[in-house]
Amino acid sequence: MASALILIDLMPRIIALPLAPHTGGQVLARCRALAEAFRAGGRPVVQVRVERPNVAEQPPGSDFADGLVHDGDTIVVKHTIGAFHDTGLDAQLRTLGADTLVIAGLVTTMGVESTARAAADHGYRLEFVTDAMSAPTADEHDFTIERIFPRFGEVRNTADYT
Repeated sequence: MASALILIDLMPRIIALPLAPHTGGQVLARCRALAEAFRAGGRPVVQVRVERPNVAEQPPGSDFADGLVHDGDTIVVKHTIGAFHDTGLDAQLRTLGADTLVIAGLVTTMGVESTARAAADHGYRLEFVTDAMSAPTADEHDFTIERIFPRFGEVRNTADYT
């Protein structure tokens, strides 16, 4: 099995949102550690960010967090909540030989969950790094990681990878 790390919406304007149970800064730090571990192991890192459709200019803070993206990372720009719709992500992952996706980023109940559901539809094995994601409220995050994600894959923590 070949795994790829998928990091969702680690953009300054989303990192700055009030999130729980982890702050955006905590999530970013854990995602950086995950990315370093994946790169060190020669495994792919996929960075996903959203652009609002039909606007002349993206809001401030719409790029990736400083220093997050490294040479060799795969970049995906989405225009919907999930990362698969109309982005070519599935084809890129197949080219990389990935059959397992390790998913982290922001926010648990939106971009992360939407991407995970589509990944399951595409037949990927899923692993969720639950301390490297967060939601608008701790209750939403906890419900998703305790009730939804176990139906799709394995629930893990950053320490399992670093």
